Amino acid sequence: MTWLVSVFVFWAAAFWLNRQLAKPPVDQQRWARIAVPVIFGITILVVWEGLVRGLNVSPIILPPPTAIAAKFAASTDILWKDFVQTVIKGALSGYLIGCAAAFVTAILVDRSLFLQRGLLPIGNFVAALPIVGIAPILVKWYGFGWESKSAVVVVMVFFPVLINTVQGLRDTTAMQRDLMQTYAASYWQSLFKLRLPAAMPFIFNGLKIGTTLALIGAIVAEYFGSPIYGMGFRIQSEAGRLSLDMVWAEIAVAALSGSVFYGLVALMEKLVTFWHPSQRS
Repeated sequence: MTWLVSVFVFWAAAFWLNRQLAKPPVDQQRWARIAVPVIFGITILVVWEGLVRGLNVSPIILPPPTAIAAKFAASTDILWKDFVQTVIKGALSGYLIGCAAAFVTAILVDRSLFLQRGLLPIGNFVAALPIVGIAPILVKWYGFGWESKSAVVVVMVFFPVLINTVQGLRDTTAMQRDLMQTYAASYWQSLFKLRLPAAMPFIFNGLKIGTTLALIGAIVAEYFGSPIYGMGFRIQSEAGRLSLDMVWAEIAVAALSGSVFYGLVALMEKLVTFWHPSQRS
């Protein structure tokens, strides 16, 4: 009962503090915008810890955050190997290949009416295919190594980036295009000086979508065959052994990796599209 009362008191205090930080003019301060999600996240962990211990929940069902943190600290070598195998080799390599291929294909689609009418409908169809249907096929084709996971990621990120890039290249007005024609600009001059800069918000939207798809694809692909390491393999094997603290430690690594990956792309977007209204303070 003491644990539950302490949890309620802490939650009420954190709720009141966040309410104060969210009120103007404090909410306009940079430190306040950072403090609100940090306090919210700490509150979730404290409430999680208190409820699990106060209600005597079995660690097989839901381990407390302290147990997960202890397992994380004791298994950094295993977690690092899994991170390299899944994120660096599988997700990142597939993401770079898929995004580069999608960008080149988008230029070809923009130049060809045939590809616009033929490839894009197929792209929408393939993008709707479930990963659990694609992954086992590609694992059989490319083997149990990281190459098959990279192939799954390529398929997952290719079409979202392609569709967003093609849509972005069309995001110019008739007056802007006519102005480039009056300057006798070639296709490539118009592309690099007008249409590609205008498409950057769309391109980065596809790239940000791809960051989450890449990590999900690499992890899920490992369920259908992988070496004796990798985040998907570890989650599957440890869940079978009812070692939920290790499963949550892997989930924490995946969440942190995905957040950093997304944040780096968002930072790059801010540097490249500083002129766009969405990036202006």
